[in-house]
Amino acid sequence: MPSSSLRLFIALELAQDVRNALAKLQDALRRQLPPGAVRWTAVESIHLTLKFLGETPADRVPAIAQAMEQAAAGFGAFEYTVAGFGCFPNARRANVLWVGVPEPPKALLGLQRSLDVRLHALGYPREDRAFTPHLTIGRVNKSISSADRSRLAEALAQVQVAALGVVPVHEMVLFQSDLRPTGAVYTALARAALRAAE
Repeated sequence: MPSSSLRLFIALELAQDVRNALAKLQDALRRQLPPGAVRWTAVESIHLTLKFLGETPADRVPAIAQAMEQAAAGFGAFEYTVAGFGCFPNARRANVLWVGVPEPPKALLGLQRSLDVRLHALGYPREDRAFTPHLTIGRVNKSISSADRSRLAEALAQVQVAALGVVPVHEMVLFQSDLRPTGAVYTALARAALRAAE
């Protein structure tokens, strides 16, 4: 890709106590699941993605930041609870392991919709699937044996995750994702603050 193209996404950052709880959960799962079956997401890289933009010309960043500010202006600060566990597409054929947001607040769903509408006006396709707020904690290695795949499916079907904490939301962040052999490195390019409480 030419250097003028950036891999971008818009997300909400996590509170440190929730990151710590996610790290403990990853450690517990690491002991339960077949060795080497999962590539765990670095805890400092876990976030709640609102919109993945993909490869984007660098000169579009100001327009994206403006769309974020317009969307953010319609919502006051809010919070959401992190709890529950799931897999995409399902436990038997898991590719992605995630922790969820069991009762997404209306503000979270509304913020994502508002952002989607404004980015659509800039030429980004609308999301055709329902928004499922989640935090990706690991990805299953494609090279695992069929025996390990069966053991993994059995273990994942048993996993239950109680509430890990509450995340306050005051802003959304435009991140650049730099894919490296050691994992993705994220750099914040723009921030859009939600409306201050009345």
